Amino acid sequence: MAIKKYKPTSPSRRFYTVNKPATTKNKPEKSLSVSKKRSGGRNNLGRITARHRGGGHRKKLRIVDFRRDKDNIPATVKAIEYDPNRSALLALVAYKDGEKRYVIAPEGLGVGDTIVSGDNVPIKIGNCLTLNNIPLGVEIHGIELTPKKGAQMVRGAGLFVQILAKEGKYAHIKIPSGEMRLIDLRCRATIGKVSNALHSSISIGKAGRKRHMGFRPHVRGVAMNPVDHPLGGGEGRSHGGRQPTSPWGWLTKGKKTRKKQKASDKFILKRRK
Repeated sequence: MAIKKYKPTSPSRRFYTVNKPATTKNKPEKSLSVSKKRSGGRNNLGRITARHRGGGHRKKLRIVDFRRDKDNIPATVKAIEYDPNRSALLALVAYKDGEKRYVIAPEGLGVGDTIVSGDNVPIKIGNCLTLNNIPLGVEIHGIELTPKKGAQMVRGAGLFVQILAKEGKYAHIKIPSGEMRLIDLRCRATIGKVSNALHSSISIGKAGRKRHMGFRPHVRGVAMNPVDHPLGGGEGRSHGGRQPTSPWGWLTKGKKTRKKQKASDKFILKRRK
């Protein structure tokens, strides 16, 4: 569905846009949703450890099946639903044995369609199979990093990747961030492109809408006083005069924060940057 704009009846409405994707059910499935605890960015001692969080609308957490391990049992799509915890839409599917599960809905999947997972299933939107059985150039999403661990990559709205090559035990994949990576051919992926591609095109339009999402105000360091931030103070408007830092002096832009992961690093052929 197209992005909806509003008449500028107020300053906040002027740039306010919404994306109302075509969903078929408003309330989540009771058996597949649990209450979501909110911390407000505080730890077990009640101290703020993640700033600028708090408030926001209440949400229910949907239990999503990322493993797709119910092999060779067809499932029928019962509904396409909105999920407040992610950018993509969810599909509620019912298997032949009566079990219901949520899966990430690919673009083009509709109510009444049938999907299946397994090693030798057709190359069809919504089907899940190993990379070994997926041809080069087919659009895929929801890719595992470790066999049988469940989808960890390419799960956001509108994302997809293609297998560039297969060599030995690995597939060469360029993920949306630009990183080139080797993935074990035994890992699974789902055919198709993730739904709700217009999600990234909406304009928030007003500060209050950001508060509804659970974000609290973020004040720039250069707008503070020297007592409050290393970048604060100065006559007139200043640019800080040093590298961007946190209030405690930690470098915040460009400093490598990734801990050593030798087991994973060896599969990266080309970094994002």
